[in-house]
Amino acid sequence: MSIEITPALVQQLREKTGTGMMDCKKALVEAKGDVNAAEVLLRKKGVATAGKKASRETKEGVIASYIHFDKVGVLVEINCETDFVARNEKFRDFVKDVTLQIAAANPLYLSREEVPAELLKTEREVAAAQVKGKPEAIVEKIVTGKLDKFYSTIVLLEQAFVKDDKLTIEDLRKAKVAELGENIIIRRFVRFAVGESVKSEAAAAE
Repeated sequence: MSIEITPALVQQLREKTGTGMMDCKKALVEAKGDVNAAEVLLRKKGVATAGKKASRETKEGVIASYIHFDKVGVLVEINCETDFVARNEKFRDFVKDVTLQIAAANPLYLSREEVPAELLKTEREVAAAQVKGKPEAIVEKIVTGKLDKFYSTIVLLEQAFVKDDKLTIEDLRKAKVAELGENIIIRRFVRFAVGESVKSEAAAAE
């Protein structure tokens, strides 16, 4: 039985995502009328658009802060191409979501490229030891999976979004690029928590 995609349903998705009517209708057809699933599809399809803009310079943006009950503090710099987008409410909402993510999920690094080689080596050795004795091809596959899981806990761009665990922060960033039509990058961040050691702060800053 076919599902009717009504204009009202298309408009509802358009208001949620800012995406064109035809793209919204296609996503709703693919998602069989489920607005939430269609929204996820549109966000993920923003990857192609974001990729085309990745080389464009980002010299505007904002430095934002967030303090959680005087116990956790976050500073983050997020860049875009123009001051017009930097002042856009949707861009500001994205910035706010990123500060909340950092406060709640405590990432230590922005991307997997920033993870120290020594730390990665240790994690790989631990993962390999846990599956010692299995065939080599299986070991490598399991170790790779464990490392991906490790990255998803300490790397901001690979963490599941705290408001929607079907999306990573990188998915969210790319969706925002597609929505606003400009390259957007999370450049750097720092997170402080009351009582944490100076060593911990330094590691996070690096």
